[in-house]
Amino acid sequence: MAQGSVTCWITQLRAGDRAAADPLWQRYFERLVALARARLLQAPRRAADEEDVALSAFHSFCRAAERGRFAKLDDREDLWRLLVALTTRKAAHLLRDGTRLKRGGMMGDRAADDALDLDSLAAQEPGPEFLAEMAEECRRLLDLLGDEMLRSVATWKMEGYTNEEIAIKLNCVPRTIERKLRLIRDIWEGES
Repeated sequence: MAQGSVTCWITQLRAGDRAAADPLWQRYFERLVALARARLLQAPRRAADEEDVALSAFHSFCRAAERGRFAKLDDREDLWRLLVALTTRKAAHLLRDGTRLKRGGMMGDRAADDALDLDSLAAQEPGPEFLAEMAEECRRLLDLLGDEMLRSVATWKMEGYTNEEIAIKLNCVPRTIERKLRLIRDIWEGES
């Protein structure tokens, strides 16, 4: 297991090392925000948005992982499936509870989080309808970029590569990748 790998960070987090959440956060947060944005496209803007959903999902994951709640969490694929399920569930709850939010409720209600059966959630695979919807949304967003290099950077980032790893693939410096990611975000945010 390579030092600095997702698998290593998962192992450290499960062992109670909270610092291991930081590199996982850096690697997955933008992807979770994009996923939540896709799920909340039809929702009106409100106090809670896609970043709140991603933050809540990641926080729930970290709490549950530290408590050993996931029987199948061994590598980046397991982690991504779990994060997709958590983020999708949080987005669905935000949409469902929209009227409750207007009456003073708040996202991230601890009782709702505690009632969530995380073991069964982790075991669930996303359904074919959801996968088709996500694939279509990814294709649409990638097509908006228009430039092959931007599409490659976005694809590699969604696959979990770090800026440094992408820079090596493109034979450039990480700062170039950061600028390209900002441009990608600007293009995508202009569409929402």
